[in-house]
Amino acid sequence: MSVKKNKRYQPNVSEFLALCGRNYHKIQLWLPQDVLAGSQWQVTGQVGHLDISLIENTQYTQLIEIRRPVLSDDFINQPKMLVRVYHDAQLAEVLSSQQIYQLYPVYDYPNPQMYQRNEKYQINAFLEELLKIGNHDKVIV
Repeated sequence: MSVKKNKRYQPNVSEFLALCGRNYHKIQLWLPQDVLAGSQWQVTGQVGHLDISLIENTQYTQLIEIRRPVLSDDFINQPKMLVRVYHDAQLAEVLSSQQIYQLYPVYDYPNPQMYQRNEKYQINAFLEELLKIGNHDKVIV
C-alpha cells in the first residue's frame, strides 16, 4: 500500500495577474488620477455603492481603501479592503482585508487562522465581485 503525500499548493501566477488586471480596469472606470491623498468619494451603482478613500498617491501607484456599507448589524462586518493600484503594470492588488493585515501568496493548510491555501487569490476575486455590483460608474464626491 502506497501513502499519498500532500503536494504543496502552487499558485497559478498567470491567473492571479489576469485577475489583478481585470480589477485594475474596473477601478480605472471611476478612479481619478489628479486627486490628493485623503480624498474620499462614493461610487454608486444599481444595487448599492462603494465608499472610496485615497490613502496614498504617487507617480506610479495609488493606495485606496474600498468599503461596501451594509445595514448596521452586529453579525455582519462591513467589507473593507486596502488596494494598491499599480499604474505602470496596470494591476490592482488587495494588500489587506478585514482582519487580515498582510496577505501571503500561499498559506500552509491547515493553519490556526483557518485561511485557505489560496486566500490571497480568493480575496482579490472578492474585490472583483465587489466591483461588479451594479457596474459602479457614477462618482459622487
